[in-house]
Amino acid sequence: MDDQIGERLRIRELIENWAVWRDAGDWDKFRTLWASDGVMMATWKQGSAEEFIQASIDGWNNGVRILHFLGGSSIEVSGDRAIAQTKMTITQRAEVESVLCDVICTGRFYDFLRKEGNDWKLVLRQPIYEMDRLNSIVPGEFPKLDPELLNKFPVGYRHLAYLQSRIGYPVKVDMPGLDGPEVQQLYLRGNKWLTSQSPTP
Repeated sequence: MDDQIGERLRIRELIENWAVWRDAGDWDKFRTLWASDGVMMATWKQGSAEEFIQASIDGWNNGVRILHFLGGSSIEVSGDRAIAQTKMTITQRAEVESVLCDVICTGRFYDFLRKEGNDWKLVLRQPIYEMDRLNSIVPGEFPKLDPELLNKFPVGYRHLAYLQSRIGYPVKVDMPGLDGPEVQQLYLRGNKWLTSQSPTP
């Protein structure tokens, strides 16, 4: 029991370091969290951990600010593999139809992890996008959204996707949400990972 608690604490520390180091732009430390074959799936970028890091650096240098706040975690450990689900919010600020706005998206990080030596590493991070909203931060001004564009995106992250598409990112339109086939398939992949039925997530 003590060993299991210790492993969960190490995984939670990794998850917290991910949010702090990424949002602070501490890219050298951020790299240490990933397995060599690590993959990140975000609305605006999907690819290897290094591709995601470079895209994040490029965005940072161009003034893109995406911040993360974490809630509780549920962590399952099976030998040298683990699945962690962590409640989170993503906040991004940018102009939307010429009005400065914040988008706040609530969801979960669904993480596939592998123990390498004494350290846990991220093999795959797949966020689950559950609900979002868009708030103007300019008193008395509200953006006029294009309903056709807004409705192209899943309900769990449609405002986040709208903002990201407007600033030039190609947004993935089939990410897992609170329910539906995408999230059910993700849970199946997680179960196979824990039971070593799959060499990769």
